[in-house]
Amino acid sequence: MSISKKEYAERAAKLAPKSRAPRNMVMAFVTGGLLCCAGQAIFFAYRRLGLDEETSRSAMSVSLVFLGALLTALHVYDRLARHAGAGTLVPVTGFANSIAAAAIEFKSEGFITGTAAKMFVIAGPVLVFGVTSSAVLGAVWYLAARFSAL
Repeated sequence: MSISKKEYAERAAKLAPKSRAPRNMVMAFVTGGLLCCAGQAIFFAYRRLGLDEETSRSAMSVSLVFLGALLTALHVYDRLARHAGAGTLVPVTGFANSIAAAAIEFKSEGFITGTAAKMFVIAGPVLVFGVTSSAVLGAVWYLAARFSAL
């Protein structure tokens, strides 16, 4: 049986699953925004408790890491990620989730060879790329500032 390219394209378009990209983008935007709003609310709560701005920022980051790891351990973060998609990758909570999920997944292999060794399987490349790119950018920025002053 021989069909034309046009007929093939029509059949393929009819059978292909519909794109969920618009829905996924909205869910990621809303979820990421809500996570950031939660972080801001935590920051304001620490400020209200009397902490200075710098300490409040640090405490907020620690709190978000703790909440991300806790929600991962309770399997809430995974359910949220199924519906929210990329919105759960907001840096602090997403990073905590990636470390906690790997630690939980490999705990049956033992503390050293499982949890400790595999904890950074997902987050390790992110750390390496982040540190490397920040060092390169810092060097470029330094050189640009140095030569622009001449």
